[in-house]
Amino acid sequence: MLSLFLRGTVTQLEPIAERMRRIRISGPDLRELEWVPGTHVRLRVGDPLRPRTWPAGVLRTYSIWDHSPDGHLDLCVLDHPSAGPGARWARRARIGDTAALMGPKGRLVLRENAPYHLFAGDETAAVAFGAMLRALPAPAAVHGVIVTDGPGDRLPLPRSDRLTWIHRPAELPDAVRSLDLPGVPGVAYLAGEARACQAVRRHLVDERGWSRRDIVVKPFWTPGRRGMD
Repeated sequence: MLSLFLRGTVTQLEPIAERMRRIRISGPDLRELEWVPGTHVRLRVGDPLRPRTWPAGVLRTYSIWDHSPDGHLDLCVLDHPSAGPGARWARRARIGDTAALMGPKGRLVLRENAPYHLFAGDETAAVAFGAMLRALPAPAAVHGVIVTDGPGDRLPLPRSDRLTWIHRPAELPDAVRSLDLPGVPGVAYLAGEARACQAVRRHLVDERGWSRRDIVVKPFWTPGRRGMD
């Protein structure tokens, strides 16, 4: 089974927000990955060289913050009071730890030639959004809303002046509803908590007349669902 995994070593650790830790994994296996901004990897929680440290069957999905063809891959992992296996792994991670992950994949990627790009999600989506925003050409029009617990959870995202940051208990669907968007649909990227993403999609389709084909949805988590913690 290990042949399915890419190997690496934790080489950098730093806080990138109050509750978010950037973890760099490096190694020859990570050179020249076929990475597209917005895609994710599946990380095995535990030491790949010590199977007894693996909680049975635990893989966690993380968007890629950045990648270098030199063999460096950056993940940003959110910590929270009800930390699941992934957050606990990130909290314990130390430089020199080994890591095993499956290569990048996912459909949360930019669509070219969109009239404009709408990003809507929470702090778990901000990692993918950051990579996607960096990849956009300078003339591309951007709108967006990101909900967090507070100002300390804001990631350093490109084009932050085009994003509306809101704090709970404010809700994502209401914030998207209040956006002054162009009269024609663009392309929407919705990511984060599953029910909020579904509500935003309903708003775009039912109230703004968008086609579902113009909306990319990637649920990252939902309360109480095992495997999405």
